[in-house]
Amino acid sequence: MSSLPISEKGYHSNVPSAYTVRKNGAPNTLEHRIYIEKDGQPVSPFHDIPLYANEQQTVLNMIVEIPRWTNAKMEISKEETLNPIKQDVKKGKLRYVRNCFPHKGYLWNYGAFPQTWEDPNVTHPETKAKGDNDPLDVCEIGELVATPGQIKQVKVLGVMALLDEEETDWKIIVIDVNDPLAPRLNDIEDVERHLPGLLRATNEWFRIYKIPDGKPENQFAFSGECKNKKYATDIVRECAEAWEKLITGKTQPGGISLTNVAVPHSQDRVDPHSLNIKPHQDLRPAPIDGIYDKWFFISGAAV
Repeated sequence: MSSLPISEKGYHSNVPSAYTVRKNGAPNTLEHRIYIEKDGQPVSPFHDIPLYANEQQTVLNMIVEIPRWTNAKMEISKEETLNPIKQDVKKGKLRYVRNCFPHKGYLWNYGAFPQTWEDPNVTHPETKAKGDNDPLDVCEIGELVATPGQIKQVKVLGVMALLDEEETDWKIIVIDVNDPLAPRLNDIEDVERHLPGLLRATNEWFRIYKIPDGKPENQFAFSGECKNKKYATDIVRECAEAWEKLITGKTQPGGISLTNVAVPHSQDRVDPHSLNIKPHQDLRPAPIDGIYDKWFFISGAAV
């Protein structure tokens, strides 16, 4: 993507997004998949979408997996060809996060940065834990509720380091560059100034959200402190370098599908016309068990 202008009012592009979605199967079913397309051709959101949206590397592309206020645990499928977005499954059942009072679903538009990878073979020197084998997680805090598969242009503000089952699970805090607040949010201290309580709520949400499923509280590195933009930017670059090693075969992929249609130096690049992806299906969502609307009141949660 060529350099795009940035001004005090945010990010501006006269070119509409070339990315669209191709849905297969009904939402809330095991068959549901959301493929990302560019100009009508399916691509891998993990490998084919550029991490940076401008030459200055100040604007990044984010793939939205989970819109704010929703509960379905949608994620990029690392193992499937072209890495579609699907709902996570545990013991044969679709996963939903529970509502931990006063929170409803996810607090932000949640997703991932393309062309990043948290290497499970590397122990981070400060968190003392290995990477979680996923693309880098992103929490977008703008005012608009996104849609699954949407590609947002965002800027980095900070990062929290969740320690999830002895793995480092970075959470990059970002804002859509088109958001009205974006010009005033340039580092992590600006978030508390303009959106007081959001970082505290974010810490709490990640700490308690697994408790209703019988798991203990999650822990954080840095005593839960949210590190600043510079620290977060360094983490993004580290994970981008790890992905580069992965896609070029310098790191063993494990079960990760490296199939892509646009990475020129990848041995796993394929002709997009050779892929047999079903046509778009706009099916009605299957009904969800009412139990996922229940509130859970967690002892120790802030109110």
